[in-house]
Amino acid sequence: MILRLVLGSLVARALTVGLTVLSIAVSVALFLAVEKVRTGAKDSFADTISDTDLIIGARSGAVQLLLYSVFRIGTPTNNMTWESYEEIAGHPAIDWIVPISLGDSHGQFRVMGTTNAFFERYRYRGGRPLRFEQGAAIDDLFDAVIGADVARSMGYQIGQSIIVSHGIASFSDHEDTPFRVAGILEMTGTPVDRTVIVSLEGIEAIHVDWQGGGRRPGAATPESTLRQMSLEPDAITAAFVGVSSRLELFSLQRWINTYPEEALMAVLPGVALQELWQVAGIAETALIGVSAMVIAASILGMMAVTFASLNERRREMAIWRAMGARPRSIVALLLGEAVLTATAGVAAGMVLLYAALAIVRPWIDAAFGLWLPIDWPATREMLVMLAVLGGAAAASLLPAWRAYRLSLADGMMVKT
Repeated sequence: MILRLVLGSLVARALTVGLTVLSIAVSVALFLAVEKVRTGAKDSFADTISDTDLIIGARSGAVQLLLYSVFRIGTPTNNMTWESYEEIAGHPAIDWIVPISLGDSHGQFRVMGTTNAFFERYRYRGGRPLRFEQGAAIDDLFDAVIGADVARSMGYQIGQSIIVSHGIASFSDHEDTPFRVAGILEMTGTPVDRTVIVSLEGIEAIHVDWQGGGRRPGAATPESTLRQMSLEPDAITAAFVGVSSRLELFSLQRWINTYPEEALMAVLPGVALQELWQVAGIAETALIGVSAMVIAASILGMMAVTFASLNERRREMAIWRAMGARPRSIVALLLGEAVLTATAGVAAGMVLLYAALAIVRPWIDAAFGLWLPIDWPATREMLVMLAVLGGAAAASLLPAWRAYRLSLADGMMVKT
């Protein structure tokens, strides 16, 4: 009986109810979209580097080592000698190791020296390998592979020349030894997109005529001579390591942390990423807070609409009372209207969200490397939707109480 009356009342006020449903739908879709972006960003952040067991570098802090080796933020306190790298690489617990060398730049982008093993071993987003949009890996001393952001920002194509600058934000260019774009990587949503990757030998070659941060006067080694030189590096910045057995991971880490030849450290990328994410937790909390306020505003708007409609429905309530309706029937009517309106709004919000995700997800992935999964709502999202229904029900109690308090005589009175 009550359900039929509720449905009839909602249909009779279709326009007002429709606008309220739309308001709730947009609020719910916005909240869930922020939640999807938040969790997607967190997962992408955690998957910036995956399938790498250890990161080795000069002894500093775990977050600092992660920042400059993976995110290309900041500078290392010291380098790691090539002799130490080779000895560590020979440890029986190590399955593979990839050296990296940082320090130079190209515009606002970092330049990283490494080997082709980087393209084979680097994984992100739960084990996805790097893929080339154009070209191929490094095949020559002065080949360079650039990330998607570098190519898009600078407008580079395969075969174009790149001049590397000495140091970070430097005006000293290695203009006599330009690199050639040999490959352009697909968008990954990781710092690789903003990196110019060259060989370790290439890094050494452009610094042959440099000493103490500047070019030696009168020094200009021809390219043909550089190609004949032994360009083994003296030091590197860090190394990514994969172990042959997880059982040996912590013993290898202890061995590196107590390495007697120089002060080194080995960190677990996942642990360091969690520490770093905690620093960014304030922004995460702010996003959740803003989204919750949007939903709260929508529920308050629904309550305001219900209050505003009471003046128009006073005669209706009075007739109900005159026909013998109990006070709880009036409360049940308004409560049922609020819950059904909120339920329709939540359902419409879900449809709106997933329709929008289906349309924009490929573009977001291609443009930002952020993957937003279309899956069944998580427990947190289900709790949010239940909270919306509970909030709508709670918001209807005050209007219901006011309707109950309206007198029969006042409701039947004809006002002039």
